[in-house]
Amino acid sequence: MIHINVERIRQARGVTKTHMAKKLNLSLQGYRHIASGSVRLDAERLKVIGLILNVNPSTFFDDKLTELVIKEIDSIGSNDSVGQPNKNKKRKPGEG
Repeated sequence: MIHINVERIRQARGVTKTHMAKKLNLSLQGYRHIASGSVRLDAERLKVIGLILNVNPSTFFDDKLTELVIKEIDSIGSNDSVGQPNKNKKRKPGEG
Protein backbone atom coordinates (compact mmCIF):
# COMPACT_ATOMS: atom_id res chain seq x y z
CA MET A 1 0.00 0.00 0.00
CA ILE A 2 1.19 3.48 -0.85
CA HIS A 3 0.98 4.98 2.63
CA ILE A 4 3.03 2.11 4.07
CA ASN A 5 5.80 2.69 1.53
CA VAL A 6 5.75 6.43 2.25
CA GLU A 7 6.15 5.69 5.95
CA ARG A 8 8.93 3.16 5.41
CA ILE A 9 10.96 5.63 3.35
CA ARG A 10 10.20 8.47 5.76
CA GLN A 11 11.52 6.40 8.64
CA ALA A 12 14.58 5.27 6.68
CA ARG A 13 15.39 8.91 5.96
CA GLY A 14 14.98 9.77 9.64
CA VAL A 15 12.28 12.34 8.92
CA THR A 16 9.73 12.94 11.68
CA LYS A 17 5.98 13.06 11.19
CA THR A 18 6.14 16.60 12.54
CA HIS A 19 8.57 17.61 9.77
CA MET A 20 6.35 15.99 7.14
CA ALA A 21 3.28 17.76 8.49
CA LYS A 22 5.03 21.13 8.37
CA LYS A 23 6.28 20.62 4.81
CA LEU A 24 2.80 19.52 3.70
CA ASN A 25 1.09 22.42 5.52
CA LEU A 26 -0.84 19.99 7.70
CA SER A 27 -1.35 19.54 11.39
CA LEU A 28 0.46 16.60 12.94
CA GLN A 29 -2.92 14.87 13.24
CA GLY A 30 -3.54 15.53 9.55
CA TYR A 31 -0.28 13.85 8.64
CA ARG A 32 -1.05 10.94 10.96
CA HIS A 33 -4.22 10.33 8.95
CA ILE A 34 -2.08 10.09 5.82
CA ALA A 35 0.45 7.82 7.53
CA SER A 36 -2.26 5.46 8.75
CA GLY A 37 -3.91 5.26 5.34
CA SER A 38 -7.21 6.73 6.50
CA VAL A 39 -6.79 9.58 4.00
CA ARG A 40 -6.17 8.93 0.32
CA LEU A 41 -3.12 10.51 -1.25
CA ASP A 42 -3.72 12.38 -4.49
CA ALA A 43 -1.10 12.78 -7.21
CA GLU A 44 -0.16 16.33 -6.21
CA ARG A 45 0.42 15.42 -2.57
CA LEU A 46 2.45 12.36 -3.62
CA LYS A 47 4.66 14.63 -5.73
CA VAL A 48 5.30 16.88 -2.74
CA ILE A 49 6.03 13.89 -0.49
CA GLY A 50 8.45 12.62 -3.13
CA LEU A 51 10.25 15.97 -3.08
CA ILE A 52 10.40 16.00 0.72
CA LEU A 53 11.80 12.46 0.85
CA ASN A 54 13.97 12.91 -2.26
CA VAL A 55 12.44 9.98 -4.10
CA ASN A 56 10.45 9.55 -7.30
CA PRO A 57 6.76 9.33 -6.31
CA SER A 58 6.32 6.22 -8.48
CA THR A 59 8.47 4.40 -5.91
CA PHE A 60 5.58 4.53 -3.43
CA PHE A 61 3.50 2.28 -5.71
CA ASP A 62 6.05 -0.54 -5.81
CA ASP A 63 7.13 -2.52 -2.74
CA LYS A 64 10.29 -3.78 -4.44
CA LEU A 65 11.36 -0.28 -5.50
CA THR A 66 10.65 0.95 -1.98
CA GLU A 67 12.87 -1.79 -0.58
CA LEU A 68 15.67 -0.85 -3.00
CA VAL A 69 15.43 2.80 -2.00
CA ILE A 70 15.57 1.87 1.69
CA LYS A 71 18.62 -0.33 1.10
CA GLU A 72 20.28 2.54 -0.77
CA ILE A 73 19.50 4.94 2.08
CA ASP A 74 20.90 2.45 4.60
CA SER A 75 24.07 1.91 2.56
CA ILE A 76 24.71 5.64 2.28
CA GLY A 77 24.15 6.00 6.00
CA SER A 78 23.14 9.61 5.73
CA ASN A 79 20.43 11.89 4.51
CA ASP A 80 20.97 13.13 0.99
CA SER A 81 17.98 15.49 1.17
CA VAL A 82 18.57 19.12 1.97
CA GLY A 83 17.01 20.31 5.19
CA GLN A 84 16.16 16.93 6.61
CA PRO A 85 16.35 16.39 10.35
CA ASN A 86 19.22 14.40 11.83
CA LYS A 87 18.41 10.70 11.76
CA ASN A 88 20.01 10.18 15.15
CA LYS A 89 18.12 12.99 16.86
CA LYS A 90 15.93 11.87 19.76
CA ARG A 91 12.26 12.16 18.97
CA LYS A 92 9.36 12.94 21.22
CA PRO A 93 6.75 10.19 21.66
CA GLY A 94 4.33 10.21 18.74
CA GLU A 95 6.71 11.93 16.32
CA GLY A 96 7.94 8.54 15.06
